[in-house]
Amino acid sequence: MSLVVEALLTGTVRPLGPRQVPSGIAKHPHDRPLRLSRTGFAGDKQGDTRHHGGPDKAVHHYPIDHYAAWRAELGAHPLLDHPGAFGENIAMTGLTEADVAIGDRFRLGEAVIEVSQGRQPCFRLNLRFEVADMALRTQRSGRTGWYYRVIEEGDVGPGDALQVLERPIPEWTIDRLRHVLYVDVMDRESLAAIAALPLLPERWRETAARRLRSGTVEDWRKRLEGI
Repeated sequence: MSLVVEALLTGTVRPLGPRQVPSGIAKHPHDRPLRLSRTGFAGDKQGDTRHHGGPDKAVHHYPIDHYAAWRAELGAHPLLDHPGAFGENIAMTGLTEADVAIGDRFRLGEAVIEVSQGRQPCFRLNLRFEVADMALRTQRSGRTGWYYRVIEEGDVGPGDALQVLERPIPEWTIDRLRHVLYVDVMDRESLAAIAALPLLPERWRETAARRLRSGTVEDWRKRLEGI
């Protein structure tokens, strides 16, 4: 299957939900190339730069493949009528969390990008979809999407091909990582492996190491519910 960018999207910071939470999750598509730098696409903004954006979350990829499953689960929803529902920068078909692994490198347009981590859904999804547990549903489903860091900057446009360059640790897919973090949460052997993954951001490695030390799982409620 030819993997091409079907939608390239960016967004500015806007108030979200009844509490007017600053967020860049609402993104709009572009019909021409954009410059991709180490911190993301030109013009793309985040409302909470502590938890969103930055070099390890420069580009968010969400599979169009998942939209049918969400429509089956949620019913008709206007956000699911076109790419961008999940705040993604790149939307394409043919690649999911079971297919990509930490450290996978791709050429995309003029740029080179590397899979850095899965998405950890937050309460902004609840506000965007007006579904109280949307973030939790996303986490449980595994339909989270993932992030890239930028290895080489360059222009990227809709219709550009995503070409695999190298796969240094193909066994650590985004789906496997999610399973350990959210399902088999005290698999000590896997946690030790995650803590030692050199291409995974330090925050994720420290989460695994902390679980091993404490024997307990971190509280996800603030991230998932905004409380």
